[in-house]
Amino acid sequence: MAVKDQAQSIAPENPTRITKPTRRCCSLLCLLGTLLTITTLIIILIFTVFKVKNPIMTLNKIQLRTGKASGLDFVPGSNITMTVDATVKNPNMGAFNFSNTTSSIFYDGVMVGRAHGPPGRAPARRSIRMNITAEIIAASLVKAPNLISDLGSGVFTMDSYTRAPGIVKLIVVKKSVVVEMNCTVTFNITSQEIQHQQCKSHVHF
Repeated sequence: MAVKDQAQSIAPENPTRITKPTRRCCSLLCLLGTLLTITTLIIILIFTVFKVKNPIMTLNKIQLRTGKASGLDFVPGSNITMTVDATVKNPNMGAFNFSNTTSSIFYDGVMVGRAHGPPGRAPARRSIRMNITAEIIAASLVKAPNLISDLGSGVFTMDSYTRAPGIVKLIVVKKSVVVEMNCTVTFNITSQEIQHQQCKSHVHF
């Protein structure tokens, strides 16, 4: 009986007990796994949800007006005003707060007008309406070699470049960006209707 008790006393009390170094190793592995998962999730969000997408610009209407009661007077010294009604869609998950915008109008490769717009805000995944008014330099316009033929056909093709610096807020991330939009539009001088347009935009960080 004494031999049996002695054998029992020699045997370990808990053979399956996990030592402290083993527990620490398991905790460290769990922590590393969690950090790896979080890092992977952040990378996925950066390249998907947090990726700033280019806005979409659509020109709704263009109006050319001069000081004359009727018709357009393309002579040096005349006051010509171009008003552009445009819609800009923000496809991003966050709002875009922009400061003063600048637009340049080109005809036949020559800058013939410039416009400045006030600050604004484009809500996330929403569209905003913008009215841009530019003063056209008649002296530059009449120097264009294609002006006479375009007036004869009644169709004008003009280009515009718009620059809008601002900040995009994507959940908790804020990014300073500059949005550039280039548009080419063909419109009828008499009816003031847009016949064709092509707009491209790009976001710079």
